[in-house]
Amino acid sequence: MRLPLLLAAAFTFASPAAARDQLDRVVVLMRHGVRAPIVGEAPADTKVDGEWPAWPVAPEFLTPHGAAAIAQLARYDRRWLSAKACPTRGSVRIRTNTAERTIATGRAYADALAPGCTLPVGHNPAGQVDPLFEPIRAGATAFDAGKAVAAINAYTGGVDALTARHADAIRALDRVLGCGLPTGCSTPGPATLTLSRDGRGIDFTGPIRATSGTAQVILLQYAEGMPMAQVGFGRADAATIRRIGTLHAALFDVFTRSPYMAAHQAGPVGAHMLATLTAAKAPRLEMLVGHDTNVTALGAALGVDLDAPGFARGDVAPGGALVLKRWRGRKGPYVTISYRAQPLEAIRSGAATVVETPLAIPGCAMRCPLDRFDRLLRASLAPVVAG
Repeated sequence: MRLPLLLAAAFTFASPAAARDQLDRVVVLMRHGVRAPIVGEAPADTKVDGEWPAWPVAPEFLTPHGAAAIAQLARYDRRWLSAKACPTRGSVRIRTNTAERTIATGRAYADALAPGCTLPVGHNPAGQVDPLFEPIRAGATAFDAGKAVAAINAYTGGVDALTARHADAIRALDRVLGCGLPTGCSTPGPATLTLSRDGRGIDFTGPIRATSGTAQVILLQYAEGMPMAQVGFGRADAATIRRIGTLHAALFDVFTRSPYMAAHQAGPVGAHMLATLTAAKAPRLEMLVGHDTNVTALGAALGVDLDAPGFARGDVAPGGALVLKRWRGRKGPYVTISYRAQPLEAIRSGAATVVETPLAIPGCAMRCPLDRFDRLLRASLAPVVAG
């Protein structure tokens, strides 16, 4: 594995002059920015009244509009720092997954965080799975698919119950798709949750699996700034997009939110972030750029909810991030956490608005002593197995 590149800067954390406590380290886990749809994200057999709009980039790639929104976030994040010069080795580290949308997001972020400095963005070579961002695929933990299925069923009440809870949202999506069929516009078949063919993963089918991607594609159209006549075939306003976004959020009830899935999906990245927070020497700012599954899994392991204006509760905004901050207090170091995201309207319009929501740490309130935070989070993470 190629190690992530270290970059650092003559950066010091900004702090009000009267503040007694000093912010001395920030570790961030961020979803990539607005991208073109993934092939098959809206299933090919989905029936619609209208034409899907064209995108300016290849499937799955970060769009220029998405890069501009990430730059807004980077400029906001500069408020944590007092930049006096281009980075020097040792104080900032940016690492992304290997997908183009994550690398391009890291690049857009780095260029706006320190304009003109050409900060490097570290990632594994193409084709090499990164266990931080794809731990189950990488075999980074002792994941047991049978235990996973049992845990998901216990958490959701079963996939049929999960489907029933979102029946109204499925009907709302059908109205947007406009096919007019009484059986609905998606033909997913029954909801099932089984071991994958090789027994190493899980397969999930049914209405939530089929509609979640379609709902996300429509949200991405809106976030991209497409004309409203093209967003959801002209039948989806902001309120409707938030409503059907619950279908995408429901996907994480299966893949990341049960305690078992959260432990394994967040195990490597959570341990990595703890190592950065607790090390005697580490980057002052570390930015990890991955996917919505990474952010929701860490949120579940932390026991916090993710909510941003315009998005369904539990659905991660493009560029949405969990921010872990280490402070030097009079009684020793402590940690605070927050969820940082742009409202959906700001992403669409290009506005500089960013919302950072402080989150209470279960078992530790708003401020958690570093050693206690380490114990609490580590207890929710599956150990990383030797590779």
